[in-house]
Amino acid sequence: MPLTTTAAIMSHARRHGVIAFNVVTLEQADGLIAGAEAAEHPVILQVSEHCLDFHASGARAFLCGLTELVRQRRALASIHLDHIETPSWLRVGAGTGVSSAMVDASRLSFAENVRTVADLTQMLHADGWYVEAELGEIGGKRGAHASGVRTDPDEAAVFVSATGIDALAVAVGSSHGMPTADATLDDELIAAIADRVSVPLVLHGSSGVSAAGIRRAVAVGITKVNIGTRVATTYSDALRRSFEQNPATDPRPHLRAARDAVSATTVEILSSLTGENGGGRNAL
Repeated sequence: MPLTTTAAIMSHARRHGVIAFNVVTLEQADGLIAGAEAAEHPVILQVSEHCLDFHASGARAFLCGLTELVRQRRALASIHLDHIETPSWLRVGAGTGVSSAMVDASRLSFAENVRTVADLTQMLHADGWYVEAELGEIGGKRGAHASGVRTDPDEAAVFVSATGIDALAVAVGSSHGMPTADATLDDELIAAIADRVSVPLVLHGSSGVSAAGIRRAVAVGITKVNIGTRVATTYSDALRRSFEQNPATDPRPHLRAARDAVSATTVEILSSLTGENGGGRNAL
């Protein structure tokens, strides 16, 4: 199926949630797409500012390659820029197939966050992009407190209205980079925020939350569920095992093993986090 937009996926996902996976390499992305095909679920493929920094002068080529991968496969997927603090990266993504971005000014004061996000949202909306932004501080992110600063429902209502964003990333108990799924989400806070704002809510740091915890969060108001650490760990562990078992210098068998491991993990995540009712299956 053709590349779709994040706006289309998010509109459909308001009823049951959608998984957004962070990607770093094309092999990793290929595994994610294969898993989405097997599970018959739409996905959002996310490229963080850290990933763009890693690819450096090849960042635009990476985004174009990611777009071509999606176009060649059956899975419904969109491409999203994640945690963008440097506006110049938004220009790099223009015309590559990217249809959305999370603009991150959460390190700033509330007033400066509003002003920065509002300006960038106006610019991105003019190009037809879907815009996500963060209020509160999600733990584990560079410069954030370890446990994060929770999102206030009243501030959330003001923030969404003043910025014109399409989706709001909230700090409700999860943390980036957690190796184990033992974070406890504040479901009452999620519900309170969802009651105050009209846009979909986004949960970052979801690798640290159990499948049951994420299903509860979706039930009370979360739409987009971001997963990065679990897939990155799967990818790296598979590479490590492959090199230990076969120290050959040809990288292809090692990358193939990592790609296949990511595909299997993607199927597991999509099956466990979206439940068994098929509500999230390809239906756009």
